[in-house]
Amino acid sequence: MKLICDKDKILKAINSVVKGVASKTTMPILEGILIQTNENEIKLTTYDLEIGIEYIMESNVIEQGSTVVNAIMFSEIIRKLPNTEISISLNEKNLLEIECEGSLYKLATMNPDEFPELPKIAVENSIEIEQNTLKNMIRKTIFAVSSEENRPIFTGCLFEVKENKLNVVAVDGFRLAWKSTYLTSKVNDFSAVIPGRTLNEVNKIILDSFDKIKIGISKNQALFEMDNCKIVTRVLDGEFLNYANVIPSTWETRIRVNKNAMQDCFERISLISSSSIEKEKKYPVKVCVEIGKVTISCTNQTGDAKEEMYVTTEGKNLEAGFNPKYFLDSFKAIDDEEVFVDFGSSISPCIIRPVEEGGDYIYMVLPIRMKD
Repeated sequence: MKLICDKDKILKAINSVVKGVASKTTMPILEGILIQTNENEIKLTTYDLEIGIEYIMESNVIEQGSTVVNAIMFSEIIRKLPNTEISISLNEKNLLEIECEGSLYKLATMNPDEFPELPKIAVENSIEIEQNTLKNMIRKTIFAVSSEENRPIFTGCLFEVKENKLNVVAVDGFRLAWKSTYLTSKVNDFSAVIPGRTLNEVNKIILDSFDKIKIGISKNQALFEMDNCKIVTRVLDGEFLNYANVIPSTWETRIRVNKNAMQDCFERISLISSSSIEKEKKYPVKVCVEIGKVTISCTNQTGDAKEEMYVTTEGKNLEAGFNPKYFLDSFKAIDDEEVFVDFGSSISPCIIRPVEEGGDYIYMVLPIRMKD
């Protein structure tokens, strides 16, 4: 095997596949990148038995072949080489030679026949969507995915197609993020829960462009396909939350507020809320809504903090406690200047939604009971 390629192109390919490399495994082959040539293309593949990534790029292939090389070592060497053409070849001792200007590195390789094949997916349902649309939907929901492995189903996002609308939903037991978009072509209804880890990698690879990405779903696998890259992942088993039944349809108190101004208030309050001497304790902030005004405050051993904002209010006065991080996460995901914050009672969920974006993005936060 011998090929010549530009550093920036192969580095982009490596960066796209490297997250499919197993980090903790008893199988050294899963710590490698499978390199295969096909005429004037090379294909890089990684697979940790949960997520597999394949990337194809054009290259000047002088001699066909395949090998597996340790991913971390290979990527770090390529990253630090000069920005010019790189020659990659397999010598008679089965060492991978990497040459660039005056640099020469030789790496041990592994048998490509031992590298596990990516699952062949019999796609039952599929959709095509613009990459920038998917990127936006993941960005607006992924932060609400659970990190608790005791409820695995909530460590992923629900992808649900219903009446030609794609809903992406994340929930962690304390908050919920929901984003939807209408699809341009008629497709069947289906749903699947895709691991948050996979979606994070998809989001890094896809472009902020109008190019399409195809999402295919089978019984226990999902496939993301772009022009030169495909990602295979398992889907999560279990029953996802019936989110439509837990999102309140009415409110008793509503404020309309500049998102950045309220975000700044919560960030300042968080300095007190998160700086408790008792690190394991989580101190909520109190949100108090009165006519034309909202007051955000926090008290703990570190000190007291209070922020007042003049806002547009409707409905009843209200007092409730919240984790400030959950508000901040939602504000960072909202692009609009103004948001509605809707409250029921002091113990019912709060809904945050953009004023201009319509009904296709909703963020729900559960309150925390305040001590007297």
